Amino acid sequence: MSFQILGTGSALPARSVTNDELSAILDTSDEWIFTRTGIKSRRVCTTETLDDLAVEASRRAIEAAEVDPTELDLIVCSTTTGDHLLPAEACAVAERLGASCPAFDVSGACAGFVLALDVADGYIARGRARRVLVVAAEQMSRVLDWTDRSTCVLFGDGAGAAVIEAPDAPSAACAAGSTVASPAPNPLSMRFTTDPSVAVLNVPGVAGTSPFAEVPRRASALSMDGRRVFRFGVAAICDAVEAMASDAGVAVADIDHLVFHQANERILAAAIKRLGIDGSRVVRTLRDTGNISSACIPLALDRLARAGELKGGDLVALVGFGAGLDIGACLLRWK
Repeated sequence: MSFQILGTGSALPARSVTNDELSAILDTSDEWIFTRTGIKSRRVCTTETLDDLAVEASRRAIEAAEVDPTELDLIVCSTTTGDHLLPAEACAVAERLGASCPAFDVSGACAGFVLALDVADGYIARGRARRVLVVAAEQMSRVLDWTDRSTCVLFGDGAGAAVIEAPDAPSAACAAGSTVASPAPNPLSMRFTTDPSVAVLNVPGVAGTSPFAEVPRRASALSMDGRRVFRFGVAAICDAVEAMASDAGVAVADIDHLVFHQANERILAAAIKRLGIDGSRVVRTLRDTGNISSACIPLALDRLARAGELKGGDLVALVGFGAGLDIGACLLRWK
């Protein structure tokens, strides 16, 4: 497995919904929400579609990578809240970008972006693709029960993307027998696990109108066991980071940037304490975006990149965790 990130991009809806605004329609307050979650506001789609966000994030990533959409060999999109059950969200992205490469979706909930990276890496490893657009786009606002203060205050909408590429092929001299080394593997580690549980974090599927259905279906609104998610999230982060550091032969303290799924500030704080790491190395986007599921990680990565905080040689850990209960983790060296 080997790839490098050429460019990143992200997009958010224009509308920001503050905790005070939610307090006007729910039995809650800014203090109650912020002290329990670390969230002050979240972005929510009004006139934008998820296609709009996915395409905008993708365009920004492509521009940063300095490539043309026609040069893409594959588009992989992570989403669980697409604008259409079919075709894939990735197909809508391809159409609007003017790309003609294969395009499909993966569904890994909050671990989806890292899963999509791994799928793209597999295409690169098999020689089926060289340059891949990986995008995560989520409109969580469409699957929330907006009367449930325990869940609707947590989530927002948005998209993030990255263009990845196979490392430079060995030179002709190397192929002819020179001692020039091939590029070192990157990422240094990728790990995926599942602690199977459907009920802990769940959105029922579309009920449909079949006259033959005999089993009633619940509305497609999110339900969550918050305490179970908290325990799972802390363990997921700590276990993944320690395992990847061991795989790469580095210390956890050597990792320069830790980009975790932005589920809840309390989860991040507990993981930081358990790992004994410098909290300033952990990226936070929660305060003004909320939890945007699989788009959290690429959006945070894009913010780091555009702020100039990622330097060549930096070690970057990505850890996504969520419904399933799935965990996807990646340790890479920034090029």
